[in-house]
Parts: sequence; C-alpha cells; structure tokens
Amino acid sequence: MESKTFVVPNISCGHCTHTVEMEVGELAGVSSVKADKDSKQVTVAWDAPATWGQIEALLQEINYPPEQLIQIN
Repeated sequence: MESKTFVVPNISCGHCTHTVEMEVGELAGVSSVKADKDSKQVTVAWDAPATWGQIEALLQEINYPPEQLIQIN
C-alpha cells in the first residue's frame, strides 16, 4: 500500500472535503481518503490498480490540484 499526504489550497469548506473524499474514493484501488478543511491537507492510501498519476490527474480535473507534498509512505 502506498500513501501520500499533501496540501490542496482550494479546500475551503466541508463541501470541498466531501467532494475530494468522494471523487478520489471512487477510484479503483483507493482504500482511504481523508481531507481536512482547516489544514487543507489530504491523505490518500491506495494499492494497484490505482496510481499517484491517476489520483493527481483526477484532483486536477475536479479543480482541487495537489500542492506541497508533506509525507510520502
């Protein structure tokens, strides 16, 4: 399992966190998504067939592009 924690500056409310969690959580292989509106941090954990490239592309597509990787596991 891989995971990353990163900042998404476009997160500003609970609806934003819900959108990120629901959209990314629907990708095959993603096991967990946790977004926090106060810190604007998102943590995603996944296995194959999901890839970081797919997750990053989806976040950009829904207008929540990731910036500033905080932790990579």
